[in-house]
Amino acid sequence: MKKDAASTKKVKKKNFLFRAFIVFLLCFIVTGIAGSIHIYGLVQSAPEIDEDAFVYSNSSTLYDHNDEPMVTINNGEDRQSTNLEQIPQHVQDAFIAIEDVRFYEHSGLDLKRVGGALVSNIKNGFGSAGGSTITQQVVKNSLLTSDKTIERKVQEAYLALELEKEYTKDEILELYLNKIYFGKGAYGIVIAADTYFGKSMDELTVEEAALLAGLPQRPSAYDPFQNPELAEERRNTVLFVMKDHGFITDEEYREAKSVSVEDMTPEKSNNYDISDAFMDQVYKELEDMEEVDPSMVYSKGLEIYTTYDKEAQEHVEKVLNTDEFVSYPNELFQAGLTVVDNETGEIKAIGGGRNQESGKSRTNYATTIKRSPGSTIKPILSYGPAIEHLKWSTYQQIEDEEMTYTDSDQVIQNYNNNYHGIVSMREALKQSWNIPAVKTFQEVGNQHAEEFASNVGLTIEGPLYESYALGSFEEGISPLELAGAYAAFGNEGTYNEPHVIRKVVLPDGKEINMQPEPVEAMSDYTSYMVTDMLQTVVEEGTGRLANIEGVAVAGKTGTTNFNEETKQEYNITDGVPDVWFAGYTTNYTVAVWTGYPQINEENYIKTEEEKQIARHIFREVMAEMVDENTQEFKKPDSVEEITIDTKTGERTTKSSTNDDILTELFVTGTSIKDAYSLVEDEWEKKQKKAESEKRKSREREDNNSDDQEDDSESDREDGREEEDEESDSDQEEEREEDEESDSDQEEEREEDEESDSDQEEEREEDEESDSDQEEEREEDEESDSDQEENGEEDDGSDSDQEENNEEEEDSGSDSAAEALNNKRKEESDSDG
Repeated sequence: MKKDAASTKKVKKKNFLFRAFIVFLLCFIVTGIAGSIHIYGLVQSAPEIDEDAFVYSNSSTLYDHNDEPMVTINNGEDRQSTNLEQIPQHVQDAFIAIEDVRFYEHSGLDLKRVGGALVSNIKNGFGSAGGSTITQQVVKNSLLTSDKTIERKVQEAYLALELEKEYTKDEILELYLNKIYFGKGAYGIVIAADTYFGKSMDELTVEEAALLAGLPQRPSAYDPFQNPELAEERRNTVLFVMKDHGFITDEEYREAKSVSVEDMTPEKSNNYDISDAFMDQVYKELEDMEEVDPSMVYSKGLEIYTTYDKEAQEHVEKVLNTDEFVSYPNELFQAGLTVVDNETGEIKAIGGGRNQESGKSRTNYATTIKRSPGSTIKPILSYGPAIEHLKWSTYQQIEDEEMTYTDSDQVIQNYNNNYHGIVSMREALKQSWNIPAVKTFQEVGNQHAEEFASNVGLTIEGPLYESYALGSFEEGISPLELAGAYAAFGNEGTYNEPHVIRKVVLPDGKEINMQPEPVEAMSDYTSYMVTDMLQTVVEEGTGRLANIEGVAVAGKTGTTNFNEETKQEYNITDGVPDVWFAGYTTNYTVAVWTGYPQINEENYIKTEEEKQIARHIFREVMAEMVDENTQEFKKPDSVEEITIDTKTGERTTKSSTNDDILTELFVTGTSIKDAYSLVEDEWEKKQKKAESEKRKSREREDNNSDDQEDDSESDREDGREEEDEESDSDQEEEREEDEESDSDQEEEREEDEESDSDQEEEREEDEESDSDQEEEREEDEESDSDQEENGEEDDGSDSDQEENNEEEEDSGSDSAAEALNNKRKEESDSDG
């Protein structure tokens, strides 16, 4: 019985063990099946290996105007890729040694490495160590997340095996070195070499390669700038592994290890701390490109060739942000400017403002503000269109007089509250008188004015009011737009849209030309004649402070005014909100705006010194742009220089005086008379005066001719007078001889009376003879008297001739006095 019971217990125990085994086996099988199903599900849900997933996300590179690289554009991840052939062998070896020494031996999974990692995970918890190969890391970085989960590890292993079937080892290693993260925003070996050592990849030494190879495990902890000791320890580990696996010799190991990390990584200076203001415009133009999607800018490795001039930009920043060149009233005073190449439209520098910190919220006062341009608009809306469409000369006569806007009672004022009578267009622009500008705008018409503005890049929304001719806009313009417009004057009438990007090169090598097509905005005679007048503005007028000695500079000032409401609100008695200056040489244009961001009782331009700042800024910036290539402006054949006698309104003659002579520019084929189209009465007065001058000139010529005839007649009279005087002298001599003869005869008679008293008859005969002789003597005396009377009449004729000569001299003196009085009167009329 006992045996049967014991036997029965043994049988039951065996049955239990068997059943337990069966249950365990079933559970194992079920678990295995379930696990397999789960793993199968994970594998099935793994992402496909897509070539697009392995396309490198590359940062775009910006180049300056000399095609030198400046900075990269990225979305926070700085990336650049390269080919494996360009990566030095010792750099490849460093990564293989520390990350996957059997990389070229396994098929995607390294079982020995997996075993080691499994033991570490059992001891220290899951995720404490990884056994990922380089292939697995490529899969993780390209297709999966970085989550430390079983699911991700299963998918990683599966995809690694699949990747090795489709890509060669070299292709996988290239993917790895271009995608791995090195810290400090650097992705890939190319950017890492530049970020940590300021070097290109092919310049890396063994110790530098080892340091970079050690970073991907813990980039922040091994940062050589922040933690040089930990970084050096990690680098030495990589060097040891490289030596241990035969990638470097013992000597190379010792030599590389002897270099301290601090000596390897000097502080890297950024040679291109590019202006935020300039970059604002770069981003804007890239976003406006049809061929480039915005995401491509940050990921497709575009090569962007800009117009950036480093030296010009740095000088602009100095002028705006120091007192070395210009004295500013306070820190709140703002300025914005743009420097444009006339011939190409390339923007060389942008001054976005004063005291602006990089990366912080700010306003770009060069490109985004919209302020009324003041009188800088006069060449664009008034005088330029008048020359272009009406063929006005620079001598065009315009009456500066009291007037109002059309259909308005508002009286237009000049800045000095005076009127200046009839002035030339040149003089009106030089002195910036307002009434001539509005009258010119009226003659041109708003359609021609708007067309002219559009041709030079200024699009004015809505109707064009007469007040726009004085720069009083409802919505203003920016210094960038104004610089582009003025550059057309300096480029012989050809407008090029201002731009900062010259071309963009896509990853496939395709080039996109970004240089705009030139626009023939105006005739060459218009650009030259406007330029010549604007040179007068700088040399003699309101723009003298912008003048650069020895350089041909054309330019125009501009000032806006407060309305009455603003004056009352902020208690402003004397001051302005905006002051501009736009000017150019044959090569470059600079447009400057100055003012305050917000107007209040304290912040507005108050003094004359503050009003001059825009001109000072222009001069200092433009002087830096001047070089030996800066030439004089060249007069085209379509323009004729005419020297005018302002007194007569005609070309100068020999009788014109220097005070009355002007040289002005005319469109070839036009005349001086055309310049009086607005003041025809003045032309008629000039013509009358010209006729009067011609008549007086003829009279003077006639008087000169009469003087010559009178002189000839006088000579003839003098000759006759001399002959009469000679005849009188001969007669006098004869008379004296007769008197002597009479005396002798008297003596003889007395002798005869004394000696011959007896001969009475002879005496009486003698007395009769004497009596006859006496009668002859009396006749001779009467003849002498007549001759003396004739001599007195000749003397009277000479006296009359002298009086006539004096009267002619008096007449000439009266003519000179009359001419002088006329001249003074004209000068008085002109001043009035």
